[in-house]
Amino acid sequence: QLQACGGGLVQTGDSLRLSCIASGRAFGIVAVGWLRQHPGKERDFVAAITWDGGKKTYADSNKGRFTISKDKDKTTVDLQLNSLNAEDTAVYYCAATGGSYYYAAEYDYWGQGTQVTVSS
Repeated sequence: QLQACGGGLVQTGDSLRLSCIASGRAFGIVAVGWLRQHPGKERDFVAAITWDGGKKTYADSNKGRFTISKDKDKTTVDLQLNSLNAEDTAVYYCAATGGSYYYAAEYDYWGQGTQVTVSS
């Protein structure tokens, strides 16, 4: 089970830290990712990290502004969002996958989503 939290209303240039708390057995989980969904759009890949924390992957659109992290012995995956702008306004979901992680269809388990709103 996954629970996402940390969203909120911020201003352009501000930062937020999202957390994804995993509970239960992590059997078969290869990676945890963050995806976001703009109104009326599909869920897009933001970032992913392997379960052991050894490999991190980012979408080109946010590389350098967002940082994904996970402590090896913990079951929380964080996403640090810096230099936020209006285009980052979306519902952010964390999800877990036993395989690849670039597309929403590849994920097996989903959290409920957390809203990030950036005002100018």
